[in-house]
Amino acid sequence: MSRPSLKSFKDKALKRPAVRKIYDELAPAYELRRKLVSLRQKAGLTQEQVAEKLRTNKSNISRLESVNSTISPKLSTIADYAEAIGYDIKINFVAKKKRQHKKDLLRTTQKRGR
Repeated sequence: MSRPSLKSFKDKALKRPAVRKIYDELAPAYELRRKLVSLRQKAGLTQEQVAEKLRTNKSNISRLESVNSTISPKLSTIADYAEAIGYDIKINFVAKKKRQHKKDLLRTTQKRGR
């Protein structure tokens, strides 16, 4: 019996609504961290060099870039990081699908007792 590939395991897991929900909630944080690493590498900088520019420790940069990190960085931290690697930041909001957005609004309204 062969082991399933990561892709087939992921595809099967994401068919479960609870798994899909958590995956979708975590996606922006993972995307941000992957982007930080990619842009730093594109700038030709090491974590040590970025840490030096930000007057911090390499471990802080490592934690900021780690997809396993439990911290949620402040916007000012991300802006400082971007500046250190030669970038500006741009924030983009994307509309939710209408049906899901209405469900979220209904839940929020119900929680507030309205």
